[in-house]
Amino acid sequence: MTSYQSKLDHFSTLCQTQGNTWQSISPEFASRMNLQNRFKTGLDIAKYTAKVMREDMAAYDADSSQYTQSLGCWHGFTAQQMMMAVKRHQRTTKRSYVYLSGWMVAALRSEFGPLPDQSMHEKTSVPALIEEIYTFLKQADARELDHLYKELDEAKANGGNVEAVLSKIDNFETHVVPIIADIDAGFGNEEATYLLAKKMIEAGACAIQIENQVSDAKQCGHQAGKVTVPHEDFLAKINAVRYAFLELGVEDGVIVARTDSLGASLTQKVPVSKTPGDLASQYTAFLDTTPVSSGADLEEGEMAMKLNGELCKPVRLDNGLYQFKEGTEKDRVVLDCVTSLQSGADLLWIETEKPNVKQIAELVNRVREQVPNAKLVYNNSPSFNWTLKFREQVYAEWQEQGKDLSAYPDPSQDIKALMAPELDSSELAAAADVLVQNFQKDGAREAGIFHHLITLPTYHTAALSTDILAEGYFGDLGMLAYVRDVQRQEIRREQASVKHQDLAGSNIGDTHKEYFSGDNALKAGGEANTMNQF
Repeated sequence: MTSYQSKLDHFSTLCQTQGNTWQSISPEFASRMNLQNRFKTGLDIAKYTAKVMREDMAAYDADSSQYTQSLGCWHGFTAQQMMMAVKRHQRTTKRSYVYLSGWMVAALRSEFGPLPDQSMHEKTSVPALIEEIYTFLKQADARELDHLYKELDEAKANGGNVEAVLSKIDNFETHVVPIIADIDAGFGNEEATYLLAKKMIEAGACAIQIENQVSDAKQCGHQAGKVTVPHEDFLAKINAVRYAFLELGVEDGVIVARTDSLGASLTQKVPVSKTPGDLASQYTAFLDTTPVSSGADLEEGEMAMKLNGELCKPVRLDNGLYQFKEGTEKDRVVLDCVTSLQSGADLLWIETEKPNVKQIAELVNRVREQVPNAKLVYNNSPSFNWTLKFREQVYAEWQEQGKDLSAYPDPSQDIKALMAPELDSSELAAAADVLVQNFQKDGAREAGIFHHLITLPTYHTAALSTDILAEGYFGDLGMLAYVRDVQRQEIRREQASVKHQDLAGSNIGDTHKEYFSGDNALKAGGEANTMNQF
C-alpha cells in the first residue's frame, strides 16, 4: 500500500498548484479518501487479484500445505462479513477467496424468483453480483481505515504513538480478495461466453470457472441428466474466456475448467473426426454402439458410423441424445482434464459424487502423468451428506481390517442407519469426524487440491439461523430469542455487525461531511446515538 506520508505529499503539492481556488481542500483529507478507495475500477481489482492468485498457485506448487479456501456468497454483505471475520480471526486475508456460485445466483438473485441450477437466470446477474461483492469489500476497507484515521487524529491530539498508527495505515491489508466466478456453461455459444466473460472481468473477476455441459441442457453438477459437449466445443469457450482476459489487459487471468463427465452419461452431438486419433475420434470412441452389418440393421432415421474399421450405430435415446458406454466415466474425465490444461486452462474442477480423497487422487494422478503440475479447485459440496459418507468410509475400512462392527448397524441393510443420533458419541463417528476435519489438508497433500470451496454455505447458514430465530421469537422466548442467540453473541464475539450503523457507513458519512462542510456538518453520531451502548 502507498505510504500515508507520500500520498499526503502528493496532494499537498497538487493543492498548492491550484492556488486559492482549492484553499478549502485539505490535502490530508484527500489523501485519506484516496487511500480508502485503493481500487478505482473492476479491472484494477481483476489485475490485482489475478496476481495474488498466481502467487498462491506457485506457493502451493512448492508446498501443498499452502492451499486456498473460499465460501460461496450470494450477496455483497455475506462476502463482506466473511472476509471481515477471516481477517479478525486469522489476522490476515491471505489464501482466502470468495466463490460466486451460479447455483445461488439462480436460487436467490434472479428476477424470476427461485430457479433451479439450469442457467435459466439472467446472465447479467452474475457480473452484477461480482460488482456488488467488491463494493461491499471496498466498503469494509473504508470503514476500517476510517477507524484508523480517527485513531491517528487522537494520537496526534493527545501525544500518542503517531508512528505506530501510521504503520498500521501503511501496512493495511485489504479485504479485496480473488473471486472465482461461475459462468456455468457459458450461457450460449463461444461468442456469448466471451461477451459475458468480459462483463465479469470488468466487474472484477480474476478467475472464471466454466463447465463442459451443454448450455441449453445444463444441470446442477449433483443432479442427473447431465449432457456434455465434444472437446472442440469446450475448448472454443476456454479460448473465448482467455481472449476476454487478454483484451481487457488481465494477462494472468485464471481459467478453471470443470468436467462433469464422471456423472454425465449423455452427449448432444457426435463430433466430426478429421484425422485418425484426433479429439473427435477419441470422444466418439466412448459412445455406446451396436454393430451394423447392413442397411437392414438400421431403423428409419438412424445413422451408421465407422469406428475402428467396423460399422456400428450409436445408441440414441428418444430425445435425440447419444449415450456413452458404462465404465468410461473416469477415462472421459482424464481426457477432459488433460485437453483443457493443454489448451489454456489453468486449474481443474472435477465434479464427484462423494468427498473421497482416494477417488479424487486416482483421477488427478492419472492427469498428472501427462500434466505434472495439474491441480484442482474442489467443491466441498453441501449436496454431499458428509456425516453419512465419512461414516460409511470408516465402516468400510474397519470391515476390511476385520474389526468388530457388531455395535453398529449394517449400512448395506439401511442406507441411512449410520446417521442415527445415538452414534454421535461412538468411536466410529469420532473417527469419521477426524477425516472430515482433515479432508482439506489431506486433499491438498494427496489429491492435488489447490483450492477448497463450499458452493452454498451461506444459503444454508441463512436458512438455519433464520429458522432458529423464528422458532424462538414466534414461540415462548419472544425477544429473548434475538437478544440471547443473536445480539449477545455478536457482542461477545466482537462482531462489527452489532454496531450496524457504523457497518452500514454512518460514521464514514459523518467523517466525509466534516471534510466537505467543516463545522456546519450535520452528523448522525454523537451522545444521542444508541450505538454508543455497545
